[in-house]
Amino acid sequence: MTNRIDGPLKVTGRAQYGLDHNFPGMLYGYVVTSTIANGEIVAMDVTAAKSAPGVVAVYSPFDPLTLRRPNSPMLGETWVPLQDRDVAYYGQPVGFVVAQTYEQARDAAMLVEVSYAERPARTSLVDNLDLAEDGPPAMDGTPPTHAVLAPGVESIEDALAASPVVVEGTYSTATQNHAAMEPHSAVAVWDDDANDNDANDNDANDNDANDNDANDDDDTNNGLTIYSGNQGASFQQEDMAAALEVEPSSVHTINPFVGGAFGGKGSTSVPAFLAAAAARALGRPVKAALSREQVFTATANRAETLQKVALGADRDGTLIAVRHDSWCSAALDRSFVEQTSHTTSGEWYATRNLATTQKVVPLTIPRTTFMRAPGEAPGSFALESAMDELAVALDMDPIELRMRNSSTGPVGSDLQWSSKYLDDCYRIGAERFGWSQRSATGREDGDWLVGMGMASAFFPALRFPATTEITLRADDTAVVSVGGADPGTGLLTVMSLIGAESLDIAVERITPRLGRSAYPPGGLSGGSTATASVGSAIMVAASAVIDDLQALASAPGGPFEGQDVTYADGRVLAGGRSMTFGELLTALGRESVSATGSSAPGEELTKHSFSSFGAQFCEVRVHRWTREARVSRMLGVFDAGRIINEKAARSQLMGGMIWGVSAALHEGLEIEGNGRLANADLAGYLLPVNADIPEVDVHFVQHPDTLHNPVGARGVGEIGTVGMAAAVANAIHNATGIRVRHLPITIEDLLDDEVS
Repeated sequence: MTNRIDGPLKVTGRAQYGLDHNFPGMLYGYVVTSTIANGEIVAMDVTAAKSAPGVVAVYSPFDPLTLRRPNSPMLGETWVPLQDRDVAYYGQPVGFVVAQTYEQARDAAMLVEVSYAERPARTSLVDNLDLAEDGPPAMDGTPPTHAVLAPGVESIEDALAASPVVVEGTYSTATQNHAAMEPHSAVAVWDDDANDNDANDNDANDNDANDNDANDDDDTNNGLTIYSGNQGASFQQEDMAAALEVEPSSVHTINPFVGGAFGGKGSTSVPAFLAAAAARALGRPVKAALSREQVFTATANRAETLQKVALGADRDGTLIAVRHDSWCSAALDRSFVEQTSHTTSGEWYATRNLATTQKVVPLTIPRTTFMRAPGEAPGSFALESAMDELAVALDMDPIELRMRNSSTGPVGSDLQWSSKYLDDCYRIGAERFGWSQRSATGREDGDWLVGMGMASAFFPALRFPATTEITLRADDTAVVSVGGADPGTGLLTVMSLIGAESLDIAVERITPRLGRSAYPPGGLSGGSTATASVGSAIMVAASAVIDDLQALASAPGGPFEGQDVTYADGRVLAGGRSMTFGELLTALGRESVSATGSSAPGEELTKHSFSSFGAQFCEVRVHRWTREARVSRMLGVFDAGRIINEKAARSQLMGGMIWGVSAALHEGLEIEGNGRLANADLAGYLLPVNADIPEVDVHFVQHPDTLHNPVGARGVGEIGTVGMAAAVANAIHNATGIRVRHLPITIEDLLDDEVS
């Protein structure tokens, strides 16, 4: 197992995040947010704010910064602030104060007085179901209302009515915030101010995780340079160029380190737009960051969901019919819709009859967006809770029920899974967890009621187009560069490992570089795609640069002129002689040779369906008198293809599993009737701490999936979250007999034996 190469920089505080960059003459911006959830701004009095100490400028919809809405082919239209007077949610950015210091900007922002023409707020999903409208098609094109029926079956209701055993339930999941440690922020510098004037950056190698790359790119850009944590430098470059109406080549985005993202930094943030536009208008560098409270409103959240699931089965457990109706919250602009039903019930289990619907309810709430395991996380809670209820109704072991209904591919599709070892995950997990000791009614341990629960986990195996560059140097080292991002996932280390393997050299001789738009576009670090996307491109680039190296060696004037040259162990070989690639480059008087390689999804999508799989196991203890619920043991067994760096992959999955516990027992944004978030801080927004999480066990079932990509790897970043909340709820039912169908589960839910 390989240690993270960026670990020493991070634990010693030498890793520079976006907000860590400082420049001479830099100004500071602070965002002003709305105090209503729906309406129109009729006036803004900024007189006191402009007169406050240190204030340089105050911007508002009445005196705006010029910005246009970007429209990305992948992420869609991105909202930009201050361009109109409409207010669509409480906490919406409506102003921007720029001052000499952060404190001056913050204090002056408190002096801005905003007058509104207020309209009624709509914040409750359940109370506004009459406003529901069809959601968009799923990623695979499946329409929002979808049915697959067996021959002779007229409707899903007929199929359920013909089923000997039927369970039905309504399940709900709460709105969540990404709560990344690094708030959304940016430092924007235009023109000559970008030329190595960072007062905190005396090391020109700021983007090199090994801190030894003397040839790191100069920040000189003759345009905009922006330092901001995001999930893809090239995506932010495109957003900023479109918003500022400049050529993408004049925008240089830098994000070597990202302090957490989870989907919340896929789109360009409000501080980035405002800092860049203000820096251009004022002719000075501008730094802007959201406060922790503003992160909860001025970014985007996971949608709230309401889901109704009905399962019909034969008495031997064979599924006959599955109906899954989903509703989710969304902002008024419908910019993002959580797709729950299509990504769980339509794929996880084999059934002859399936019907799914997806509805969206537009509300006056902060925008929604992707969050770790979008769709699958909330969808798995509903489906896997219902499967547990079916197992109870059948008096059948929950694992046996799932194995009996294992799917060979999505329901109604002719494309089978490329590789699936989920049954191995069940069997290995049951043995490691001691599932055979489980009682159908739990057990007692003093004053604690102890139960076991489990759930399946699926997450689609995806990859994005990516391009990488590999440079072989005369000192026998190699540089692997890509414009992607490492939001804490370990991509830098994976790049080194795949680069070393592809070039047949020691990993210590690889220098990985990412997080700059100047590097080849590496796709979006999201959707558990980075290893498959970037790794595949590295393999192509390695092959190309080796071909170029061999051509140089055998070309006229080369050391192996006219000979058939081969390559192995970092050396070129011919005629019984060999040279390292560095020696060859030195002999040719060259400092380096470079090549790029690109990879993208292709023909394989017409031949197979792709997913990662897993089995989640959980033991929960519920105190007999206080009804406090505590997770005491967790195990996840995963089939995610080839694991490149087991240490980092284990950490990713542990983090996902912990997030699942958090969803089950802690997390939930509480939106008041007027649209205000009641717990928009880390005091009221509950997250698990060390005392809440026991030792987490993770096991891999490794079977490389080269039908998916040349690396053979599938995603691990998100599947760890999927199914864990259901496993917790199922364990609580096993311990107490109480079935809770909403998240998060609270002490109040466990005070009596009523099904909730």
